[in-house]
Amino acid sequence: MTADAGDRVRVERDGLTHEGVLLPSTSPDHLVVKLDSGYNVGVDADAADVEVLEAGVFDDDGDEDASSAVEFDDDLPTIALISTGGTIASTVDYRTGAVTAQFDAEDVLRAVPDLAGRANYRGRVVANILSENMEPSIWRDLAEAVHEEIEAGADGVVVMHGTDTMQFSASALSFMLDTPVPVVFTGSQRSADRPSSDNVMNAVSAVEAAKSDAAEVMVCMHAAESDDRCALHRGTRVRKNHTSRRDAFETVGAEPLGYVNYDEASEDATGDPRGVEFTKAHAERGAADLAIDAGLDPDVELVKFTPGMDEAFFAACEGKDGVVVEGTGLGHVHTDFVETVADLVDDGTTVVMTSQCIEGRVCDRVYDTGRDLLDAGVVEAGDTLPGTAKVKLMWALANSDDPEAAMQEPLAGELTEQSRPWT
Repeated sequence: MTADAGDRVRVERDGLTHEGVLLPSTSPDHLVVKLDSGYNVGVDADAADVEVLEAGVFDDDGDEDASSAVEFDDDLPTIALISTGGTIASTVDYRTGAVTAQFDAEDVLRAVPDLAGRANYRGRVVANILSENMEPSIWRDLAEAVHEEIEAGADGVVVMHGTDTMQFSASALSFMLDTPVPVVFTGSQRSADRPSSDNVMNAVSAVEAAKSDAAEVMVCMHAAESDDRCALHRGTRVRKNHTSRRDAFETVGAEPLGYVNYDEASEDATGDPRGVEFTKAHAERGAADLAIDAGLDPDVELVKFTPGMDEAFFAACEGKDGVVVEGTGLGHVHTDFVETVADLVDDGTTVVMTSQCIEGRVCDRVYDTGRDLLDAGVVEAGDTLPGTAKVKLMWALANSDDPEAAMQEPLAGELTEQSRPWT
């Protein structure tokens, strides 16, 4: 019996026996088998004895088995799964050996069978990219897709997204949408092919969060290295702080909005959210009317000041509609650059100051350089994160009559109220 990719097989060679799923191979001379441990083994095809134990997920035409479709249940909420690519929807490309984004939303359901029975799902693909290729035009497409799904009756939305730029996309939708239901971004640091993958826990927890009563744009990712719970971060206050840890995401300057306790969430699925606990004030389901302002001005740059920096970096921003500066400490640049910044403002560029410090807010009234920057027309962004400030300025320039004032007002939880201990 001929074995095909996707079949469960037993392979014997030189007295060794391997059992697992037969994977595509780049050469007819070799077989690649995924073991139950999650690791792959390659063997010489001519020297191997192959027994098919179970037909796989592919039919005779190479198409995936349609039986994996999830049936509609009137007693369950409807969750829209929107895919943009990324590691949570990735697998190994056996042509190159690298991880590639190639799953659509239905593939995610097949890859994470634990999602079955928790909700009714509608799936759509907005993009199929690795997140370093994300662009403002795709943010607009994503916002419009989320708006359409909610308008069509979705009780919540889960956005599958690559982790490297997830914080930017979550910020963008936070400004572009008023939502009466949860919009939850999730991804994974490690692909499903790896035994340490976080895709199942993150996806299950995101769906549970999308069924909850918090009508905010959130990011749902591991809260710790262990598989105990996921944190729910506000979309405008979250930052990826580690390249590879599963708990890479943190809420800057505060605690997360809440958590999804995975032990509870992984129990028998029901129509109600399981394991979801909110510990901070949040917008409640149904409190806002659905609305969208998807306009963005992409002509905005983020410039990080460093000692010894060439003034040409600021000069290159000439003619831009907006510039966000990631300054030192309370919001400073070298004094020699103040005049350059003033010229940008005089030419009509909105220049916004943030801090490269992880926590705290800018205050350009303390030192002479800061006062000179204020005189030059720089706008303080408080404790808005630099990346969030860039996205917000894109949105404000396209949608606000007074972008400078908008940058100093909290619009989506991105700017916290300044502490005033004397009041």
